[in-house]
Amino acid sequence: MGETAGARYLEHLSDGDVEFLAGVLDHSSHAVADLRSRPAAVEALLSHPGAFHAVFADRGGDEPFLRASPFLVFALAVHRCAVELREATFVAEWLGPRRRVAVFDVEELRTFLRDPARRLFLVELLASYTHVRSGSVLVHTERGWRRHRFSELDPLRLASLLEVVPEAERVGLYRRLGDVALFLTGVFPDHTATRVLSPVGEARLRRAAGLRTSDPDQAMPDAGAVTLLESLGRRWYRLASTTAPVRTDAMRVVDEIAERFHQARRILNIVTERHLFPFRDRWMWPS
Repeated sequence: MGETAGARYLEHLSDGDVEFLAGVLDHSSHAVADLRSRPAAVEALLSHPGAFHAVFADRGGDEPFLRASPFLVFALAVHRCAVELREATFVAEWLGPRRRVAVFDVEELRTFLRDPARRLFLVELLASYTHVRSGSVLVHTERGWRRHRFSELDPLRLASLLEVVPEAERVGLYRRLGDVALFLTGVFPDHTATRVLSPVGEARLRRAAGLRTSDPDQAMPDAGAVTLLESLGRRWYRLASTTAPVRTDAMRVVDEIAERFHQARRILNIVTERHLFPFRDRWMWPS
C-alpha cells in the first residue's frame, strides 16, 4: 500500500515539492529523479522531522504556504500528527467553542492513521478546499430555465443540487457533501458549532441524506451543528459508496471514513489546532 499511496502523493506534488523532499536527506542532483522512481520512499520523507520543521518551524517568518504547495503543507501536518500520536498518552478533545478536555483514548486515532490510504484521504480533503468551487447552474423546470446557485462550503446549497442533477451525477455530490461535513467539523468546529440552521434547513439536509427528522443524534454539549453534520457526513459517505457504479479502492476508503467519521473529525481537530490554526483563516474561511 505504501507504493500505491506514494505514487498518489507524487501525482499531487509539484516539482518544487519533490525537490524539497528529496533534499531532506540527500542534496545530490540525482535525488529528485531517484525519489520519483521510488514512490514508497515518499511517505517516509513526509514523516521525517526535518521536512516538517523546514516548513513549519519558523513561526515568526513567512507562513508555510509560501514555502511549499498547500498539498505538501497538509501532508506534512497530517503525517506529523501521526508521529506525535504514537507517543501521546492523551489528546485535547473538542467539546464546544473554546471548550477542550483531555481524553486518554488515543489508540483508535493511532489505528486510523496507520493506514496510508486514510492519511492520504485527509490530505486530499484539506487540499481540495484551497480552491472552493461556487457558482450556478441552469435547471429546466416547469416554469422554464432557472438559475440554481451552489457553494462547496454550504451544505444546504450543495445538497439542493441533488434535486436537479441526473441520478448518475449524485455519487459525486454525496461524496462532496460528506467532504464538506468533515471539513467544517474538523477544521472549523467552533464556527460550525455556532452556526444556526432553521428547522426547514435541517429537515432538508436530513432528507438529502435519507435520514428521518426524528432520527436521534448523539449530541455533545454545546456542539451545535457539529453533531448534526457528523450524522449527515457519515450517511453521505455511505451513500457515495453504495451508489457508486464501480467498487474502487477510493470508494473503499470512503466507506471506511463513513464508519470512522468521528475519528477522522477528531484527527482533523488535532491537526488544525496544533499545526494549521495560525494560518487557517488566511487559507479558508467558511461562509
